[in-house]
Amino acid sequence: MADLKLIALDAEDLSVISAHLQDAVLKVADLAFLPREKRFAAVANRFDWVEALNSDAAKNKHYARRRTALRFERVLSAQVHGIDLKNKGAVVSLLAIGFEPAGEPPEGNITLQLADGGAVRLHVECIEAELRDLGPVWEAKSKPQHPDEAAKAKKP
Repeated sequence: MADLKLIALDAEDLSVISAHLQDAVLKVADLAFLPREKRFAAVANRFDWVEALNSDAAKNKHYARRRTALRFERVLSAQVHGIDLKNKGAVVSLLAIGFEPAGEPPEGNITLQLADGGAVRLHVECIEAELRDLGPVWEAKSKPQHPDEAAKAKKP
């Protein structure tokens, strides 16, 4: 599969980026808020769900992770919850990215929801985001499991 490059300019676009980044893992050291540039950036290892769904259908069970950059522009402020920013080696898992309007449209808050209750909230002038694969791809040993999927798998 070719490297993925996506841009989000509204909530619907952002939901597409969110779907591609579900279960991405990243180190706290790879999160950066640059207030002078009004930018928030992160580098993550995203699970390639498109590849996984295609290989599941073909019974190949080939899973991959890809090094990916995520960038938000026009960021006015950033807040973190449940993340120790001093622990640069800590690894967090991204569950979803959402948008809530706030203030004068198109202003709002973008929330990166993390596993274990952590979150990053970005107050933005408007939605302007980019996801870009950086090139490196490697085999993942398994597909991420979610609690509701595990319960379904156990039922006869």
